[in-house]
Amino acid sequence: MLKEEKIEQAVYQLLEAIGENPNREGLLDTPSRVAKMYQEVFSGLGENPKEEFTAVFSESYEEVVLVKDIPFYSMCEHHLVPFYGVAHIAYLPDGGRVTGLSKLARAVEVASKRPQLQERLTGQVAAALDEALSPKGVFVMVEAEHMCMTMRGIKKPGSKTVTSVAKGVYQTDTALRQEVLAMIQR
Repeated sequence: MLKEEKIEQAVYQLLEAIGENPNREGLLDTPSRVAKMYQEVFSGLGENPKEEFTAVFSESYEEVVLVKDIPFYSMCEHHLVPFYGVAHIAYLPDGGRVTGLSKLARAVEVASKRPQLQERLTGQVAAALDEALSPKGVFVMVEAEHMCMTMRGIKKPGSKTVTSVAKGVYQTDTALRQEVLAMIQR
């Protein structure tokens, strides 16, 4: 649980440190607003994406399941500025074990709501699905724009970072991997 009062104090001090007057009209409520925002933005701290896979069903379906273009927002742990984009999650059920489609999006939500690296986010979602369902294969691809590259440093707006994690048959069978990549790009 985040400590709202400590966040407010830190934001107040930050405003002072950058040469602003935290007591001026436009900034009076900023420490409180930032603390409330952080409650939401970092709501995934202490949660495990695997716990989102509560609905597991037995279904006579053993073909690819893909949910693509799942939007997410996260915070770069190096600069505490946002990165945002979409996640694509595919899995190949084994023994007919499938999960609710919204559970895939919920796993992305939990993993993204913490100070994060895109590479870790991709791996956490893939590992959670793999552990929860033990499918024949898992493929997760994340595409994101990082504000730490857009508004500071190199300043290259529009540049996208793409990460992927393949497990099981998607790691070893290039034809299956190409099939899922083609589905994502469609």
